[in-house]
Amino acid sequence: MRKTGYKKYVLLGIALVVFLAGLFWPLPNYIEGPGDASDLSKIVAIKNHPDKHKGMFMLTSVSIMQARPVTYLYAKLSPYYSVESDENITAGQDMKEYDKVQHFYMESSIGEAIYTAYKHAHQSVKRTYNGIYVLDIQKKSKFYHRLKVGDVVVRINDHKFNSSNGFVNYVKKQKLGQRVTVEYRRNGKDHQVTAPLIKIAKHRAGIGITLTDDVKVTTGVPIKVNPGQVGGPSGGLMFSLQIYSQLTNSNLRHGQKVAGTGTVDAQGNVGEIGGIDKKIIAAKKNGAKIFLAPYIKPTKSILKLEPGHQTNYQLAKATAKKYAPSMKVIPVKSFSQAVSSLQQFQTK
Repeated sequence: MRKTGYKKYVLLGIALVVFLAGLFWPLPNYIEGPGDASDLSKIVAIKNHPDKHKGMFMLTSVSIMQARPVTYLYAKLSPYYSVESDENITAGQDMKEYDKVQHFYMESSIGEAIYTAYKHAHQSVKRTYNGIYVLDIQKKSKFYHRLKVGDVVVRINDHKFNSSNGFVNYVKKQKLGQRVTVEYRRNGKDHQVTAPLIKIAKHRAGIGITLTDDVKVTTGVPIKVNPGQVGGPSGGLMFSLQIYSQLTNSNLRHGQKVAGTGTVDAQGNVGEIGGIDKKIIAAKKNGAKIFLAPYIKPTKSILKLEPGHQTNYQLAKATAKKYAPSMKVIPVKSFSQAVSSLQQFQTK
């Protein structure tokens, strides 16, 4: 009786451990799925320019979580979720660095959206270039452990430029192994470090960092944008539409819930993003009837390398046809086209 009871408790204990491992044991993968579709009028506040019109512009997002055995299995069985490698999601960065990069992408996308919207609304706006924002540092770089993700490179060898292209082109002309002095800003304080250049792509010299432009936008009409915990660059188009409609008091929605996604640059060009199929599902769950999807016509070289290539628009349209057949998916290449498409759609 005692042995039987003992074995029973051992088996229960083993079962409990297996159950808990299934729930909590982290796997080297991530689960990507539909996120939220947030009302942008609650995120954007412009002084003396409230959102007066019915309907809403919606900021769509993708949810990302580290895989566990149970969630891994669920994702494999669900059409709305996918299992992604760590390399595809974080590019090898730890989560602290990854979150910092995503936060910068969001701040950058908000800045470009403000600039685009204010410029098209003929409101006072200024764009100031601060330097190179460090997104990642190669382990083989001589600046590894010296520069950090989030640093802003201001000068190289006392040379200052007006874009990241200027910095890159300058470094390209230097020799392998040549020592360069990098001046950078971290947490509001200026620093400098000197180290040799390494060999990177095509046998040219480089520092060994992944970079982007750090730009500050200032406006005549005060604006505040608070996206909460959402990160990444893909909200640019929808931010710009919300801001523009408030600044101009334009009724672009006509009472509809309009969702969408896509980056936007200073010229108003809309760029493609990842996870658009998940964003269609998020938009459907939150009642969106219209979805704006980036469309960039693939080149012959892309089609040759990737015969089954799908544009953002094609994937969004196919997903909507299957899971949200009443949703209208509109392809857009630029901010101006998005505005005119909404105006034309409402007159039909």
